[in-house]
Amino acid sequence: MVETFDLVIIGGGPAGYVGAIRAAQLGLKTALVEKRTTLGGTCLNVGCIPSKAMLQSSHHFEVAKNEFSNHGIITKGLKIDLPAMLRRKNQVVSDLTKGIDFLIKKNKVAHFFGEGKLITKNKIEVQAVEESQPSNALSAKNILIATGSRVTPLPGIEIDEKFIVSSTGALALDRVPKKMVVVGAGVIGLELGSVWRRLGSEVVVVEYLDGILPGMDQEISNSMLRILKKQGLKFRLGTKVNKAKINKNRAVLNTMNLKNNEEEDIVCDIALIAVGRSPFTDGLGLHDIGVNVDKSGFIEVDEKFNTSVNGIFAVGDVIGGAMLAHKAEEEASVCVEMIAGQSGHINYDSIPGIVYTHPEVASVGKTEDELKRAGVKFNIGKFPFTANSRARCNSDSDGFVKIIAEDITDDIIGCHIIGPSAGDLIQEIVVAMELSASAEDIARICHGHPGLPEAIKEAALGVEGRAVHI
Repeated sequence: MVETFDLVIIGGGPAGYVGAIRAAQLGLKTALVEKRTTLGGTCLNVGCIPSKAMLQSSHHFEVAKNEFSNHGIITKGLKIDLPAMLRRKNQVVSDLTKGIDFLIKKNKVAHFFGEGKLITKNKIEVQAVEESQPSNALSAKNILIATGSRVTPLPGIEIDEKFIVSSTGALALDRVPKKMVVVGAGVIGLELGSVWRRLGSEVVVVEYLDGILPGMDQEISNSMLRILKKQGLKFRLGTKVNKAKINKNRAVLNTMNLKNNEEEDIVCDIALIAVGRSPFTDGLGLHDIGVNVDKSGFIEVDEKFNTSVNGIFAVGDVIGGAMLAHKAEEEASVCVEMIAGQSGHINYDSIPGIVYTHPEVASVGKTEDELKRAGVKFNIGKFPFTANSRARCNSDSDGFVKIIAEDITDDIIGCHIIGPSAGDLIQEIVVAMELSASAEDIARICHGHPGLPEAIKEAALGVEGRAVHI
């Protein structure tokens, strides 16, 4: 007998499991289909979470090596125990995936292990991925596709996860490579490049564009490039990777400088390919039932996440836009609420983007360049962490806060931060933007002293040219 559900969600990542829990809260009989043995998707299993665990561990090592003596703490015989570091990373992942499994059971969501395929607009086949597992057929009043994304390959370069690796392989290296080449100067490349540089690798970042962190505010990108160079990362900007091969257990990348067309072979122990991610829609049966996708493979949806087939919805990385776990979670929650008959809306201008290097980078809203191109008049307030007392106490004062406010209304329309805990500090601005606050509103709020958030207040004061501590 085919079991019928109000909603079947295909994909158990951040969008899928959050959407399933929200649907259950709203009283919908819900099923969640996932081909991994653990829930959480790429983010939790081989992406956001394990990378942050490694970033934290490697940061502790670097601080102990380079900064403890300034605090009067003397260390001797400091060394890395990489297997222990990897075990800790794996334990963090295990604990969190078990937590999600508990939440799915707690909310009485039916969990099916296998690959979901659309047979009709109301029927899903759950194909077994292991011989010991049965296949299942499900019936659904509504279907939500939340299958996420996968690593984008470079043409002509085969990722073997041994010498030429994706982010997945870079999080599981059993040794610290003497030399690593990172192809791509986006979030993933810079975060993982930072991990292995801290642990002792010579890291060279090769980027096709002339700058790093594409899409970020240009001033932020330029400043972060200087900081990362000072830390020891090396950059080859405006450089194309033509091909790669393995020779004598080392990766050899053929590169070309786009300004003078000069080619150079770069030899390294590990090459990390981090040029982005692509929507994962293989095997879903989308074309067979008429679900439209664009030329890049993203599922086309309207503002209510409806696909071209009535009753089938899609959210998260698979529909494009910023490929962020928190964006996917919000889309899933809003989509499910609308399926349940409620209203829903997402303000995409107030979704923050964060880079968990050190210092961190955080951004929300419009960049200065975007506003200039649109002809919008604005004012800017900036405040450096070198003038923030808490940052000074922590010996952690690289970076600054930049707030952009509309010229007439003073509404905050963008904020960009490099600095300690930037990913946490940006949240004050996210709330302010959602509540249509002005820079003056932030400037007139009392911020605790000494604290990093005082840099937010000072930047807001700076919009009117009246920052106090600079």
